[in-house]
Amino acid sequence: MAAPKKYPDELRARAVRLYREPDPKPVIRRLAEQLGVHHEALRNWIRPDEADRGERDDRPTTSESEGLRRLRPHGTQVRPGGTRRNSIPGVHIPGTAGSGGRRTCAE
Repeated sequence: MAAPKKYPDELRARAVRLYREPDPKPVIRRLAEQLGVHHEALRNWIRPDEADRGERDDRPTTSESEGLRRLRPHGTQVRPGGTRRNSIPGVHIPGTAGSGGRRTCAE
């Protein structure tokens, strides 16, 4: 089960809108301070919005991320660097890191 969100979706949407509307763009740290959120949280909300609008090509769009999430096998997590880790104790998925000499379900 996913952890509960620290900030409501309405606040996230409002924060991104407040960042996008003015010209020039506000300083993220200052806007985050005014909204009472951590500056990295605000930055993490802005980045996907920029990808969805085609302003960033270094990140997947929201729909691409959801598609990748659906394709990922159940019970695995992707580590930084692209390696996968099995998150179901006692079950090993062949091709994932961390077998530790255990027998796999394919053996």
